[in-house]
Amino acid sequence: MKRRELVSKIMSTNLITVNHTNNLFEAEKLFNENGIRHIPVVDGERIIGMLSLTDLLRVTFVDEFNSDASNIDTAVYNMLRIEQVMAKNVISLSSHQTIKEAVEILAVNEFHALPVIDNHKLVGIITTTDILNYLLEQY
Repeated sequence: MKRRELVSKIMSTNLITVNHTNNLFEAEKLFNENGIRHIPVVDGERIIGMLSLTDLLRVTFVDEFNSDASNIDTAVYNMLRIEQVMAKNVISLSSHQTIKEAVEILAVNEFHALPVIDNHKLVGIITTTDILNYLLEQY
């Protein structure tokens, strides 16, 4: 296994982002249409947060035996903004850092995606799935 492999080798660069002015309906649609679990939240070119599918599911979790889940989801989505649901104070890395460094950050902080930023611009995202796929290629 290569020990100094850079994040740029395995990060996703086909980025799907949401603007902080988008709503949760639009975010859910992006998750579903693209089969992804993490979306960087931007304000112009500046990243201000990360929204995960888990974040979205957490705010819409209801006991489906006692109520109509779609009505609850609609009510929750209308009450909350992306900025209220997303993770703030996002830790990021640059494309010149190593995969090992990304793994260390993910392991210590117990989350599953990191935005990759070069020169204050979002250039990619690396997820635990990217890392697992990389490890599979090594064997």
